[in-house]
Amino acid sequence: MTQVARNETSTSDAPTFASCHRLLRTLPAAVFLGLASVAAVTVASATAVLAHSLGDVDKDLRDKEQYFQPVDSKAPGFTLQDANGRLVSHGDFLGKVVVLNFVYTNCPDVCPLHAERIAELQAMINQTPMKKIVEFVTITTDPKRDTGQVLRDYAEAHGLDPANWIFLTSAPQEPEDTTRKIAEAYGLKFTGGEGGMQMHGIVTHVIDQDGRLRARFHGLKFEPVNLVVFVNALTNKVQDRHAHAQPSFWDMVKGAFQ
Repeated sequence: MTQVARNETSTSDAPTFASCHRLLRTLPAAVFLGLASVAAVTVASATAVLAHSLGDVDKDLRDKEQYFQPVDSKAPGFTLQDANGRLVSHGDFLGKVVVLNFVYTNCPDVCPLHAERIAELQAMINQTPMKKIVEFVTITTDPKRDTGQVLRDYAEAHGLDPANWIFLTSAPQEPEDTTRKIAEAYGLKFTGGEGGMQMHGIVTHVIDQDGRLRARFHGLKFEPVNLVVFVNALTNKVQDRHAHAQPSFWDMVKGAFQ
């Protein structure tokens, strides 16, 4: 399994904070205007020496991201099928970081916005080496209506990249509420209403390579770069503090604009 290299760069060759800061300052203005977040995450991911430990990132997010909820528990399991009818189990994603969400395609309001947020996160991550070790998983809570073709059309409409994204549903012979029960196991309740509508919240879950649920990002107002930085810490398996204090990721990016 390919992972983001962390120890292959020698001390003499390792980029310093100052060199990365100079690089950010020399980027064209258009990059900052249109792709500031992507550029910043790319630099942070490509230069793993700047990555803080998972504990550091966790602490920073507790302080700076009000919609972040740290978790450390075994992720609920599932066996479902993709748009082509292929069985997919939670165990198939071991060794990868998973960004998981629940939607249903007939949802008229927040689900399309959630899908667009997932596409935004995926575009940021796929600009970096993390693309090979991060999988995006969406589970529908309306398997009766969300057939294989509906799932494929929904993904295309919202710009989701099938290279590392998959849309799952329950098998036809399974009870209709199978995926809603899975959502509930993750702490998110979808309650059926009139006309096929469902009352529900919005949560983006992050699962680590060992199948443990490590974070929930609630709603749609969280900063996408914060989730990407958290995923980056997981993919790099940064667990120990650096011997020498370095500026935080946020300070590095902020300094580039000053």
